Amino acid sequence: QVQLVESGGGLVQAGGSLRLSCGASGLTVSSSDAAWFRQVSGKEREFVGAITWNGRSVDYADSVKGRFTISRDNAKNTVYLQMNSLKPEDTAVYYCAAHPFGRGWHPHAESAYIYWGQGTQVTVSS
Repeated sequence: QVQLVESGGGLVQAGGSLRLSCGASGLTVSSSDAAWFRQVSGKEREFVGAITWNGRSVDYADSVKGRFTISRDNAKNTVYLQMNSLKPEDTAVYYCAAHPFGRGWHPHAESAYIYWGQGTQVTVSS
């Protein structure tokens, strides 16, 4: 059974930083494309960033480019989202998603991802 577990969310002041972690079990991160999405209550979930299984391609939403960085530690089987210069509009529940490589690179498409975490709340105060 595959599980993705996010951690690292919390409350931070505007301009601050957080690092989210997505630990995987039952799935090998080094052979999986992974992504982060976020959702504000009452709104649709939106793409944040994604990385291919080999790390050769990354993609970010325009709203987070230059501030967020997605990375992976294969030894720990974990994907990270480093968030810097946080803004109040970054407040959301952040979800980790993944799928085994070989399904094509469609980073923005929620339907491309088979496995999802339960989400972690990030709140940025002004």
